[in-house]
Amino acid sequence: MTNELTAKLVRFQKPELSLPYLNGLDEARIAGLFGIDTDEYRDQLEELETRARAAAADLLTEPDIAEQVDRLPFAPGQRVLALGESSTADRLSWFEILKQLVWLRRPGDGIAFTNLAVSGATTTQVLKSSGALGFVRPDWVLCQLGANDTQRVGADAVRVVSAGETVRNFDLLRERGAAARWVWLTPTDVDEALLAEFAPFRAAGISWRAKDQLDTAAALDARPEVVIDTLAVTHPTPGQRLFESDGVHLTPAGQVAVARVVVAELARLE
Repeated sequence: MTNELTAKLVRFQKPELSLPYLNGLDEARIAGLFGIDTDEYRDQLEELETRARAAAADLLTEPDIAEQVDRLPFAPGQRVLALGESSTADRLSWFEILKQLVWLRRPGDGIAFTNLAVSGATTTQVLKSSGALGFVRPDWVLCQLGANDTQRVGADAVRVVSAGETVRNFDLLRERGAAARWVWLTPTDVDEALLAEFAPFRAAGISWRAKDQLDTAAALDARPEVVIDTLAVTHPTPGQRLFESDGVHLTPAGQVAVARVVVAELARLE
């Protein structure tokens, strides 16, 4: 049986994307990286996909959500691509839920979804691998980046990517995907109290600050493209648990909350 750590790794990590120099990784080799066999790996993937589909099916029982999915601006046959970090790479992410919403509600439209998000990626790392945009040739790019740029390391708590460099990388990424219609998502918030108590982060000397996420959101809001604000989504009402114990990653409920906002905002586009 897969242990809790392995299950979390399979949920968030995609070696075939994060290790692109290992061309042609098959399922057996990927499973081996997680320390499990191929059948167990496939079972994990199937379970996660089933959970994302169930979350979408549950949302579609709400008439407002179903109507919004009908109005999503993706035309039949179009290609929708996601760039991002763990908030999007998560196999239970808002993007995976969006994909299942469209496939369940509009199965005849033949809309393709490609998730190229890589857990832990900074905007600089995504920029380096942005040649993939030319291979996929998407009609739409949904991009949620910047949270890992604001990770702070060491005693001086310096950002791994400066705020100015993050803005520059946003510009360059947009240029690389000039042929597509581009939609940005702000980073989700962080829970600084949970972060401070999370032992692995303390041991590694890394942290995040809520103010940095606000600054990144402000930089995105200044852009001319469509920007979807997901910061407010992760300010939970009493009784909600939207963050995992590390204070950075969202729970499945948190991802559903983001998916709601994304669908509503996309449905407004023409």
